[in-house]
Amino acid sequence: MSAQIIQGPRGRFISVEGVDGAGKSTQLAWVADWLAAQGIRFINTREPGGTPLGEKLRALLLSEPMHLETEALLMFASRREHLAEVIEPALARGDWVLCDRFSDATYAYQGGGRGLDLAKFAALEHWVQQRGDLLLQPHLTLLFDVPPEVSAARMAGSRELDRFEREAADFHTRVRDAYLRRAEQDPARIKVVDANRGIEAIQQELAAQLPQWLAA
Repeated sequence: MSAQIIQGPRGRFISVEGVDGAGKSTQLAWVADWLAAQGIRFINTREPGGTPLGEKLRALLLSEPMHLETEALLMFASRREHLAEVIEPALARGDWVLCDRFSDATYAYQGGGRGLDLAKFAALEHWVQQRGDLLLQPHLTLLFDVPPEVSAARMAGSRELDRFEREAADFHTRVRDAYLRRAEQDPARIKVVDANRGIEAIQQELAAQLPQWLAA
């Protein structure tokens, strides 16, 4: 089964990924400003969340202990609602979508970090994202990559951490490794950005590369 871009007549779907502490939120805000400067009409959303139901599920997922498979099912339940209520309608009307995390995060956190059977992940991904014979994925995924020790140092003392951020170092190492495996599997879509640099250097790379990546 082939993977294809989710898009309407003109819409594009960009997801932003990375381990906690990679600077993802800072760079996502920069990408939003960049899109606005290009005169592109877009929505800014996130996962888990993005809808009233999704935000309730997000609160549970970030705070309540639960079985691994329950966690994965809730992630995909939130995603299904998000697709139906926000992402697909936006793309169908020609808007762009900028999303803080999508199914690559589930692959990395539940699959890599927690050890969810990847066959179960694939089944859920196909069930929620399959349209006909196509598996719906973003047009472009920006993966901001830093070593776990860097992400841990950045998060230390910054704010109250959620239950994923509080996990031990080996968990975050597995998450990072899974993200990089996913990028190796789909290099045309997932662009790895070295986030172990100053903010300005990262943004200069994005400014230079985004037009090329989005034109592909």
